[in-house]
Amino acid sequence: MERILVSSCLLGSPVRYDGAAKPVHATIVDRWRAEGRLVPFCPEVAGGLTVPREPAELTGPAAAVLDGTARILTISGADVTSEFVHGAHRALEAAKRSGARMAILKEGSPSCATTRVYDGSFTGTRVPGTGVTAALLERHGIRVFPETALDAAAAHLTTLESA
Repeated sequence: MERILVSSCLLGSPVRYDGAAKPVHATIVDRWRAEGRLVPFCPEVAGGLTVPREPAELTGPAAAVLDGTARILTISGADVTSEFVHGAHRALEAAKRSGARMAILKEGSPSCATTRVYDGSFTGTRVPGTGVTAALLERHGIRVFPETALDAAAAHLTTLESA
């Protein structure tokens, strides 16, 4: 059975920076949970960040953060890059340990975003990009989907299982 790494906040865990969850209410997610496919994971908490915590944004592309040429800063200017990168590596370990070849991650997060991230100005401006965990998983061949693309994730799961 294929496993799916999933942002813990999408499954109702209050682990976001503001201490909230962002649960996804979808029949397919309920089915996957009942089947035991889901591997809940929060890379930010796994990386050592507290709940709640200050909002953080990327100062450059996620690939540059992973390569050490960009940072992740909080709204007060604290550098939390190492925690985010450590959490991304722990997410990769969790995916490998469970055999997950795909993930469903929280859009907009500096860890988990798959298509759009905040631009580093803390003004609410979003730009195309990925979070550091999403980028690291993709580097290692794990296909990543946002919670807004569950149909595409389900189709990919079918492809994986029929291969």
